[in-house]
Amino acid sequence: MLVRDDPALRRLLTVTAVDTVGRGAFFTLTSLYLIGIVGLPAVTVGLGLTVAGGVGVLSSLGFGHLADRWSSRRLLVALHVVQGAALTAYVLVRDLPTLIVVASLVVLAQQGGASVRSAAIGRAFPGEDRVRVRALMRTVTNAGIAAGTACAAIPLAIGTAGAYRVTMVAAGALFLSSAVLLLGLPGERVDARPGPRAVAGPGASGPYRDTKFLILTVLHGIFGMQFGLFEIAVPLWVVHHTAAPDVLVSPLLLLNTGLVIALQVRLSRGTSDLRGAARVMTWAGWLMALACLLWAVAGELPGFVAVLVLLAAAAAHTLAEITSSAASWTISFELAPADAIGAYQGVYGTGFALGAMAAPVVVTATAIDLGAPGWGLLGAMFLAAALATRFVIVRG
Repeated sequence: MLVRDDPALRRLLTVTAVDTVGRGAFFTLTSLYLIGIVGLPAVTVGLGLTVAGGVGVLSSLGFGHLADRWSSRRLLVALHVVQGAALTAYVLVRDLPTLIVVASLVVLAQQGGASVRSAAIGRAFPGEDRVRVRALMRTVTNAGIAAGTACAAIPLAIGTAGAYRVTMVAAGALFLSSAVLLLGLPGERVDARPGPRAVAGPGASGPYRDTKFLILTVLHGIFGMQFGLFEIAVPLWVVHHTAAPDVLVSPLLLLNTGLVIALQVRLSRGTSDLRGAARVMTWAGWLMALACLLWAVAGELPGFVAVLVLLAAAAAHTLAEITSSAASWTISFELAPADAIGAYQGVYGTGFALGAMAAPVVVTATAIDLGAPGWGLLGAMFLAAALATRFVIVRG
């Protein structure tokens, strides 16, 4: 009903679908292209992408503030143009300096766009619809990335430099086409701002003096490391530390994507207020603790049993991902004053970006290097972050 009755939402979802098809195809090929086609050493690629990640942290923060001052629609259009051009410019990368410049532009536009888009949603939709809109967008995102990843199989099968480059240029072109679609968004809606008297409460002086919000931002970044756990530690654990076949990595990732597509909207219900978010976040913490336990146990089991346990771990992990995402959207919106929503979204997104930067080191130093005890530490960390989130919301 919400999608059918709201043309602005339909356009946002269309843009999301187009973007994520391009992103799924592009990021499936990026490392393989840079290492296998361009010939850059893996350590050089890692360094360039790490530097770009740092730019993304600053971009999330900066563009959140800009979204409170400038037109969100115009910012999104400009960032899509930058990202489309930068994705296309990957075909010109030949060394570390050019990689840093191009990758930084891509991540700047991506992270900055996330903050601006969140601010636009916060302004365009009433409180009870915001979480549902984010859930719909995340569902479309996962479907789009899955479709883009499938498209990437074509250049992978062909295996030539030309096939890679054509696909990467096509991904850039999709972002440029999205910029045109964004021009049709109603600016009077996504850019609407209340008068100066609309701000009230402890956040009126901005997110940097809002202690409760900053604590929740840090906890959000810590729990957000679960994305890095699934993307980095789980494939390494399955391949090198379990008796399950290596090919299982792909079905685990497909299970994750499929469950998000099927359940994100449904499981986001009941999180439209802070107390509901606190309750759901507690469930997410226990689910992550269970998932970490199952990931660890799978390393001690024979092949077929290990496969079953790994599938159960992936399901528990994905349910934690779905519920924690819904809770985090409510927290970021409900604690933000009406005329500083962009700044709050930027700060909240920065917490997540910092967690994403730390995740590769944290998850490999625990789960992979320490084995079962490391999984235990991660499970305890996620559970503690979830319970602390509930405590801060209810008692803070």
